[in-house]
Amino acid sequence: MKQMILISSKELRKLKFKSFCTTIVDRYASTGINSWSSALSSELKIKIENYWRDKINLQEPSIKNTRGKYYVLSMFPYPSGALHLGHVRVYSISDSVARFHRLRGYNVIHPMGWDAFGLPAENAAIEKNVDPAEWTTENIKNMKVQLNKLNCKFDWDREFATCDSEYYKWTQQLFLRLYEKGLIYQKEEFVNWDPIDKTVLAEEQVDLNNRSWRSGAKVEKKLLKQWFIRTTAYAKSLYDGLSDPILKEWKDIIKLQKNWIGECNGTSFDFHLISNDLSLPKTINFWTDKPEYVENAQFIAISPNNILCKLVDSKFIDNNMKIFNLKALNPFNGEELPIYITEDVKFPIFRDTYLGIPCTEMSDYEFCEKIGIPYRRSNLKSNIELENKRIEILSKAQKWKIGGYLISSRLKDWLISRQRYWGTPIPIVHCQKCGAKPVPADQIPVLLPHIESTSSQKSLLNATEWLETTCPECGGPATRESDTMDTFVDSSWYYARFIDPKNKNEMFSLEKAKESLPVDLYIGGKEHGVLHLYYARFINHFLHDERLVPTREPFKQLLVQGMVMGKTYKTKSGQYLTKEEIEEKNGQLIDKMTGDSVSEHWEKMSKSKHNGIDPVQLLEKYGSDMTRLLLLANVAPISHRKWSEEDIPGIKNWQNRLWLTLKTLMDQRINMTIEELKKKPVDKKYIDDEDHLYDSRNFFLKVITYHILKTQHWSVSISKMQGLTNSLRRVSLECMTKSIQFERALATQIIMLAPVTPNFASELWAGFCSIPNLQISKEVNLDKDVLEQKWPEVDWEYMMKLWVNVNGNLIKKIGIPRKALENLSPESALEFVMNDEDIQKSLKNKAVKDVKLLLEEGYDGNLRISSMKVA
Repeated sequence: MKQMILISSKELRKLKFKSFCTTIVDRYASTGINSWSSALSSELKIKIENYWRDKINLQEPSIKNTRGKYYVLSMFPYPSGALHLGHVRVYSISDSVARFHRLRGYNVIHPMGWDAFGLPAENAAIEKNVDPAEWTTENIKNMKVQLNKLNCKFDWDREFATCDSEYYKWTQQLFLRLYEKGLIYQKEEFVNWDPIDKTVLAEEQVDLNNRSWRSGAKVEKKLLKQWFIRTTAYAKSLYDGLSDPILKEWKDIIKLQKNWIGECNGTSFDFHLISNDLSLPKTINFWTDKPEYVENAQFIAISPNNILCKLVDSKFIDNNMKIFNLKALNPFNGEELPIYITEDVKFPIFRDTYLGIPCTEMSDYEFCEKIGIPYRRSNLKSNIELENKRIEILSKAQKWKIGGYLISSRLKDWLISRQRYWGTPIPIVHCQKCGAKPVPADQIPVLLPHIESTSSQKSLLNATEWLETTCPECGGPATRESDTMDTFVDSSWYYARFIDPKNKNEMFSLEKAKESLPVDLYIGGKEHGVLHLYYARFINHFLHDERLVPTREPFKQLLVQGMVMGKTYKTKSGQYLTKEEIEEKNGQLIDKMTGDSVSEHWEKMSKSKHNGIDPVQLLEKYGSDMTRLLLLANVAPISHRKWSEEDIPGIKNWQNRLWLTLKTLMDQRINMTIEELKKKPVDKKYIDDEDHLYDSRNFFLKVITYHILKTQHWSVSISKMQGLTNSLRRVSLECMTKSIQFERALATQIIMLAPVTPNFASELWAGFCSIPNLQISKEVNLDKDVLEQKWPEVDWEYMMKLWVNVNGNLIKKIGIPRKALENLSPESALEFVMNDEDIQKSLKNKAVKDVKLLLEEGYDGNLRISSMKVA
């Protein structure tokens, strides 16, 4: 048996052509697996991946840092222990984006970590009778092994888990910074209590049916002293920030955020309740859009649904109304306001309390008339007086820490207390003498204690020794705070820690923040488009005010990927069946066991619905390249993906055509001398084919780049790549063999494929570079692998299209070389267009009211004419 001699592509090109022919026994020997004589089977593709998987992530493009940084971030996962196809989809997208921008010369940041605290881990640990830390650590190990099968190039040197003390010490420092600025407070309030998970839920974690987002239990109201972050202080800033020009492709997420925050056209106040009843809260909160008239308030109304109605005695005034035997103190004038139970006033939306001001609202006046409250006029007359009074009232309220921030009637402060063990400890101690005091900075982190008894562990109240401490102010005995923080606090700032994860002296350095923030592209599910995004934006607005981050908004561009859906089979009773339990008879699906009819649906993948796909088995069967193509092709990333393997034959066919194209070129060139290569045909077919390849290369390169950069429609880009393959295969064999335009188009094809299928593209490139006497050597670096190349550029001479619309009608598409466009100002472009003979003829004797110039889709040069109007 003859022995195959393996040499690098660099060494190969140093050999003389004759030497090449005689030395290599296998004429397709090159870098890679050297199987060009074989058909591209599934087994061969797996072999290709096994060869390249440890090599591709070591490669960096030959041009570095020419364009600064590009920070692409996918929402970090909860370590459940198993990847699902949703994970595979989002990380396939982020890895493709990261590889693309590396090829474009950016210093790419592409980190990965673990959102590791929270109820799911704790509940699972209790069920399995293990420590949550042990359970979480083991799951992280398992998921990391699975992620490595996907072979994404993550910055693993930036990795952290939010349950690491080196991370949550800075979450605690963030808490203290917010506390210091008056943005964290503790108060007694009726809160949402989950009776199954035994913890408080924020308003945002209760659905419209008053059920827990996590357990599904009917939420109860419970009076507890809880910790809140005063997010209302930033409501107006967060609402206005949604119009920041830095934001790109936020689309309907802006609507979701605006709807959640609401128009900030009023304010809320906490008034002290006058009562000795310890079962009641100390304050009552309400919202008003007329804070300037608060001194003229004459009553408070509450809805019969308000929790106070169940706790406080009241007496009938008439059949529709009751009055409480308690009152509320108006701090702005010192008056005591009566509280009525009624539905006769206009409660603000999402509120069941109301401040009655008869001098501003006719219904309030009629209410006062009805129950005999004397009418009081306002002394405020001019708009200036009203504005000054509003400023005064809001300022006092903020100073007294009873509200006073511009908010909608919907928004409330963020309740972060959780009565569970597995979370970040709140760095507060309680002293009977001094009250609640922050833990000194030099005593941070407050470490989460290890507790042996996990089967019954519900909260830090079980850690009796840990709870005992000393007061940082008087030195006397004190008790640690037993609540932990909501896990949304951990994930509200992780994107900033990723830029400087090893820093032991601060959350992150100012220098690195200026270099790396904001995030350029943030990828994740729409289910996080309200809560997580709202909290992360709030923290970033605060950090910006603290001059710690360079921009108010943390994320420039969003890509909200759709879910991966699986086919389900359901009986009329709602029972889910497996595919093996059904059959088709007379065009109808039926249950094999009962004969009952079965309906077919597309639903989110779930074990209970028998429609899940194990991504690890998929990766082992098809490899990561094919899996990525299956998830990225044909369906836009923002759309739900109905999982099906029906696309596999089409993808295999495309890969086979690329493989055969390269193999054919190698066959033709392997025995061709330099002299033969230099003899270019002059017939029309050859010239037309060259022109076609030149146009195809530039057109597809332009459109593919545009859709990756602007729309993030990887499905369109992959479709266009297939279009370029078609162009490569339609030309004559002579053009394929001798044309530099064929070489250019093929090289461009392989490089553009590299971000999506890095292993397959690496093998194609290795074969391409083994071809002797390549004419393209000045445009690409043949001594480097494909992921070390530079992303191709549209030729300077390529004709770009400038669309000319006059008075709303398309008049002409004018071809302009890319080089000319790069040096053309908007004003010069307009002058050039208006001097065009065809346009002058079409506009003769017509009034020109409006001229709009639109650049052809896919242009990414210096000229920025998205819309130019000239009256």
